[in-house]
Amino acid sequence: MNSLTAVGSIAYDSLETPFGRRDRALGGSAVHFALAANLFTDVGVVGVVGDDFDGESVLTERGIDTAGIQQIAGGTTFAWDGRYGFDLNVAETLDTRLGVFADFDPQLSEAEAASPVLFLGNIQPDLQRSVRRQSKAGLVALDSMNLWIEIAKESLLGAISEVDCVILNDGEARQLTGEATLVKAARAISQQGPRIVVIKRGEYGAALFTDQGFFGVPGYPLEEVFDPTGAGDSFAGGFVGYLAATGQTEPDLEHLRRAVAYGSIVASFNVEEFGTERVQRLTRDEVELRVAEFHAMTSFTLI
Repeated sequence: MNSLTAVGSIAYDSLETPFGRRDRALGGSAVHFALAANLFTDVGVVGVVGDDFDGESVLTERGIDTAGIQQIAGGTTFAWDGRYGFDLNVAETLDTRLGVFADFDPQLSEAEAASPVLFLGNIQPDLQRSVRRQSKAGLVALDSMNLWIEIAKESLLGAISEVDCVILNDGEARQLTGEATLVKAARAISQQGPRIVVIKRGEYGAALFTDQGFFGVPGYPLEEVFDPTGAGDSFAGGFVGYLAATGQTEPDLEHLRRAVAYGSIVASFNVEEFGTERVQRLTRDEVELRVAEFHAMTSFTLI
């Protein structure tokens, strides 16, 4: 049994930014999340791929459990083609080919269901609810995206009501709640049931809202950013992975604050290269060094 099970998409991304291009880069919410979370704890991935998939070794070489990845003969792996301009906060979708992901119906094994922490990547909300019902996890975190808010909002609200933690970006939080400020948006989300709400703000950082208090961090300053794809999932992986490593399913505010910092730092590495290239070879020592720099950068003494 792994301490953390992640359910989500596994994909090939063809990416173009002002700084270069990659074709068939390994991606998907479950992949980016697992590579980040694996820096802190043992992770199992649940997903589906076609017989064209050849990226499993990237995960297994990092010790990630891939027993939950189902390979469908005769099918193709989910693929996304996207392009970014100089505003790297905005992606233009050029093409999406669902392949076998269109019929994804995740079923947890006994061991996966017993994981104390579960992450529900941004798959269809009804599938998130189905996986949640199968799991015995004491801490369940959920991510989503603007598509599901647009076409399956009621189902998504139902899924949110059944989890402990919701992780959204600022645009998604506003879109979901209709609130202009993030404080009001976070309060509206928490009223649905989650005790932990994290709002990602891209290059501007992240904010944590709980009934224990509020916490926020800026973005880590980077000289070069090549590709933001997967940064949000890498943040979630660092955040949830750190919490899973503590063994607490009801983390206190101090652990949550540190988790936000670790998530932010892992995401900062993700954007330095294309796809999963940087996080694939990222080490815990590199993370700890940058977290220490982040702490020094954001702390001050009250007179």
